[in-house]
Amino acid sequence: MTILTYILAFLVAIGILVAVHEYGHFWMARRMGIKVLRFSIGFGRVLWSRRGADDTEYAFSAIPLGGYVKLLDEREGPVDPALANQAYNRKPVWRRILVLLAGPFANFLFAAAAYWILLVVGTSALKPVIGDVTADSIASRAGLQPGDTIVGVAGKPVATREGAVLAILARLMDGTPSNSKCRERRAPKTRVSCNSWSKATVGH
Repeated sequence: MTILTYILAFLVAIGILVAVHEYGHFWMARRMGIKVLRFSIGFGRVLWSRRGADDTEYAFSAIPLGGYVKLLDEREGPVDPALANQAYNRKPVWRRILVLLAGPFANFLFAAAAYWILLVVGTSALKPVIGDVTADSIASRAGLQPGDTIVGVAGKPVATREGAVLAILARLMDGTPSNSKCRERRAPKTRVSCNSWSKATVGH
């Protein structure tokens, strides 16, 4: 089930990125007066499609690892003379370039918006709480106890387990001691004392 979950999550993520990318091409093509014949998420055989009021075919195809926007183009087949002015090949070069660049630019805007939302909403992370402490280890000799929370490394505050590990590794890599400041957990376990602190030095 875990592997299946990863596969589904990957496909959903790819689908979103593809949809945003292709919508950039689609949006700009429409603005440039170019007729869009098909907007497809996925490649290969069309599994489902619907024709919109704008006469564009919206489709989901069998291979969900990409997508495409099919534009009216006289180089790919006969074009109704009444629609010739909407053909991609009839448009000035600068308009065609804008259509090509609109896809990557849409992805850029999407990434910027996603990061902004993460900064505003925040993300969940594990607290840097110490688990089991091996007897006669550096942590044990320093007085650390299971349940202590690391709140600072080398004078810099840390709020997550990842941040604490990276800070300690950085100090170990450059060969300097790492002074970790911990907040001890007191009974009952659901209550944390902010007045009791222990210091541990991790070095060679």
